[in-house]
Amino acid sequence: MFIQNQKERQDIWTETCQVRFADIDCSDRLTVASVFNFFQEAAISHAENLGVGRDSMARTGQVWLLSRMSVLVDRRPQYGETVTVRTWPRGGEKLFAVRDYDIRDAADVPVVRGRSGWLVIDMEKRRPLRPQSIMDNLPQNEGVDALPSGAAGLSQREDLRKTAERAAAYSDLDYNGHVNNVSYIRWIQDALDPKLLENASQMRLDINYLNETLPGDIVQIWTAPVEAGDVVPENFSAFAVEGRRTGDQAVFRAELRLSEK
Repeated sequence: MFIQNQKERQDIWTETCQVRFADIDCSDRLTVASVFNFFQEAAISHAENLGVGRDSMARTGQVWLLSRMSVLVDRRPQYGETVTVRTWPRGGEKLFAVRDYDIRDAADVPVVRGRSGWLVIDMEKRRPLRPQSIMDNLPQNEGVDALPSGAAGLSQREDLRKTAERAAAYSDLDYNGHVNNVSYIRWIQDALDPKLLENASQMRLDINYLNETLPGDIVQIWTAPVEAGDVVPENFSAFAVEGRRTGDQAVFRAELRLSEK
């Protein structure tokens, strides 16, 4: 439950909240899907605060579309813990408007960090626009980095195997009428061993949102383990996950790394 926010224009948006029962799993700790939900809500609030929220964008025939996101969990906050969620624009990279995030504990230590890449979409032509005219009017927050890098493109893998299938249901949808970005994270969680998720103390999830999923669409979930090496530390378990619509069109592509240490 968010219990504090700010109404004047803010370069860095902050919200204080408690980890709720709905935010945790059997380990009594915040799930990665809940992290994405915290960040989504904070980003929406900050966009409204900066004058580039849903209604303001719609008046100019534009809409924000989340395209990429990376989240690094150093520690999972526990049930009832009070945390501060922060988010801020971080300039642009080509067609992407970059936004960073973190979650800080009561000692002001960042325990979760994230970076996202957003597209500005022309609602009529359904094509991305260059975001520079919008970004020029937003805080740049140079040097304020949640992650040194992130929200990169993920390559298609050839070793994936089908492990699950989901139908896009009412509870998966957002106001745009397509599957919400957080719903995909829940689908990823559900495709993996629950014990791995419950026991994990540290996580990193990178995801690319590639195509929209509409009500009634059937999405096959394909997964594969990722071997330890240059990309995955030895004490981590890692999985590649891809969602495919009928016809093998990818709707999302992700990599999740987990560690009990």
